[in-house]
Amino acid sequence: MLTIDALKAFGANVDEGLARCMNNEAFYLKLVKMAMEDGCFDRLAQAADSQNKQEAFAAAHDLKGVLGNLSLTPLYSLVSQITELLRAGEDADYPAQVAAIMEQRNKLKALC
Repeated sequence: MLTIDALKAFGANVDEGLARCMNNEAFYLKLVKMAMEDGCFDRLAQAADSQNKQEAFAAAHDLKGVLGNLSLTPLYSLVSQITELLRAGEDADYPAQVAAIMEQRNKLKALC
């Protein structure tokens, strides 16, 4: 079961995330659970695999907003990195970066 303490242990800045949700704990936890099911994770993975930087950027940018608003710092940091690389059109090992993102997502999903 997802709890505030579990999110803190994960590394989320819970106080900041809760503040954005008017300190409504139930609402915040619901949004975190919903974020873990966001289709942008799959869009990002597919786009990275097919080397479609434009689509990967769009998906990463969307995720960055969601994860930032919820202050899910471990995921947010990784998604921010890939977003900026994609924004600049850099060549990088995007599938490996996506794998790291998915690993963190899976850790958080396991808490849900």
